[in-house]
Amino acid sequence: MPYLSRAPGPQPHPVPKDARPTHSSGQSFEQLRQECLQRGTLFEDADFPADNSSLFYSERPQVPFVWKRPGEIVKNPEFILGGATRTDICQGELGDCWLLAAIASLTLNQKALARVMPPDQSFGPGYAGIFHFQFWQHSEWLDVVIDDRLPTFRDRLVFLHSAEHNEFWSALLEKAYAKLNGSYEALKGGSAIEAMEDFTGGVAETFLTKEAPANFYEVLEKALQRGSLLGCSLDAQNAAESEARTPAGLIKGHAYTVTAIDQVNFQGQKIELIRVRNPWGQVEWNGSWSDSSAEWLSVGPAEQKRLCHTALDDGEFWMAFKDFKAHFDKVEICNLTPDALEEDAVHKWEVTVHQGSWVRGSTAGGCRNFLDTFWTNPQIKLSLTESDEGQEGCTFLVALMQKDRRKLKRFGADVLTIGYAIYQCPDKDQPLDKDFFRYHASQARSKTFVNLREVSDRFKLPPGEYIVIPSTFEPHQEADFCLRIFSEKKAVTRDLDGHVDIDLPEPPKPTPPGQETEEEQQFRALFERVAGEDMEVTAEELEYILNAVLQKKKNIRFKKLSLISCKNIISLMDTSGNGKLEFGEFTVFWDRLKQWINLFLQFDADRSGTMSSYELRTALRAAGFRLSSRLLQLVVLRYADEDLQLGFDDFLNCLVRLENASRVFQALSTKNEEVMRLSINEFINLTMNI
Repeated sequence: MPYLSRAPGPQPHPVPKDARPTHSSGQSFEQLRQECLQRGTLFEDADFPADNSSLFYSERPQVPFVWKRPGEIVKNPEFILGGATRTDICQGELGDCWLLAAIASLTLNQKALARVMPPDQSFGPGYAGIFHFQFWQHSEWLDVVIDDRLPTFRDRLVFLHSAEHNEFWSALLEKAYAKLNGSYEALKGGSAIEAMEDFTGGVAETFLTKEAPANFYEVLEKALQRGSLLGCSLDAQNAAESEARTPAGLIKGHAYTVTAIDQVNFQGQKIELIRVRNPWGQVEWNGSWSDSSAEWLSVGPAEQKRLCHTALDDGEFWMAFKDFKAHFDKVEICNLTPDALEEDAVHKWEVTVHQGSWVRGSTAGGCRNFLDTFWTNPQIKLSLTESDEGQEGCTFLVALMQKDRRKLKRFGADVLTIGYAIYQCPDKDQPLDKDFFRYHASQARSKTFVNLREVSDRFKLPPGEYIVIPSTFEPHQEADFCLRIFSEKKAVTRDLDGHVDIDLPEPPKPTPPGQETEEEQQFRALFERVAGEDMEVTAEELEYILNAVLQKKKNIRFKKLSLISCKNIISLMDTSGNGKLEFGEFTVFWDRLKQWINLFLQFDADRSGTMSSYELRTALRAAGFRLSSRLLQLVVLRYADEDLQLGFDDFLNCLVRLENASRVFQALSTKNEEVMRLSINEFINLTMNI
């Protein structure tokens, strides 16, 4: 299914406010709850039913799950018991340790937790079997309601659960997140940073411990002090290594949470320590400073209490920071606000958001390796207006996120390999073409193209005009994306989307009979033979003439023109309004047709007899049409075949209909104020029914 762009262009960065209700009824959580209380019934969510469709999309449960409400599992269920803490999170029979690691990190920031899990709900007064949670998705907050029916086996929760059997906030949070992504199965496998961003609307930074800066301990310490969410992991080289335990008690390919960082006096030295949690709720590090290691014998009871040290097998453990860097491969930090990106002074960052799409055949051009199509990717102009305080350059961050890939897993969608490049903008205010990229290198780019939901990097460039080009690595891959640009000083951004009015030339006057060329005389003879005494042709007669002529062309691939196409041509050229073409009108069209044939041959770069949808964009510009990305997407969907190719008849039909719609716009816009408020792209979109 193709992805059509929606609401392209820069949008203001949203500030936290009431989240948008997402239930299919259009009602808010409170409206749904009050409705249930008035009826005396418990809420049942038809959007996420208590059956196998909400569990899995590619398999069946291995045991018969029974959906039960908390009150059917325990006598006195509690939403939160003694505060929501990281120890309330124990993994069940689902491979979503990445999500649990993010939830554990979320509990360390009570303000962020209260946003995700609104406090206006419990199993006490006002209970109606309905709960709600709020998640950030692609620049907006969504309010997700669920009923409290949970999958169980033998009266035990199957998936995420609390160490306290009568506490249910974490299980309900997991269910709401599963609903957001389509099913529980959709939560299998992932990166903790993904959920961290969905819990905060923050922006991610990734550090490889082997390449971390010299002040890495201070970086993590400040991140925790700011309330940022931190995850870490060990790489698995292959599927066989995933969830394999190392001799040190750590799990490869597994998501952990960083929960604290501190120092301790040990034998006259300050030792840097870091605390890590395994979301399994068990299986811990067994090296230095582990729960039962000898090092703790040299630490007094008061210091142990300050560090919350226990010898319980609860999945949480301390380790020396040097051991952490040696054993863990990656640390992910989700900064709750862009302010956290600067290590020192706190300041407000300027943020803009662009929503866009990569559409096969029109805007899915792939990376710079694919020069013939790279230039067709969306292009966002970035104006860096002034340098940072006391600096010569402008600091900014670009975060590119592909949307809804987890939700689309049930349809076979994978996370695409994505990235972006940044180019110096020449002195013109229109999209860059293929020749520009042939001769110009990028000024900056993402560190790598990678198959993650989001790619983000920080840059510092001189003030000036730049073009940001987000893309997939391979061309023809479709996805919607969200591009966020954070800048220290105010920056101006906008899509270079081809919104330029079409300047159509007036049709040429017919050649007087005495000045006709030999070719025109031959056409007059053919025209007279077909038209008859009235010297006018109907759509049916025009169909015969054009097919007879065009099928003699050997260098273009041509199917017969349809009757509808010929009616469109008559509509375009008929100046008398009688629904027929006179010879003078026909010769004017023939001149135009020769120009279009030459265009087709010029932009049929591979001499295949067809034109690719990417070549079409340039050909349309040469013909005088500058279409928006969305309108170009619709043209490609309408006229290109499965291989993204157009024959000449499709090309001709496209041009005729575009010119027809453009002429109508020009005529109406002089008379109708409402039409004048539309751009020509908007008018064509409304009227062509492409």
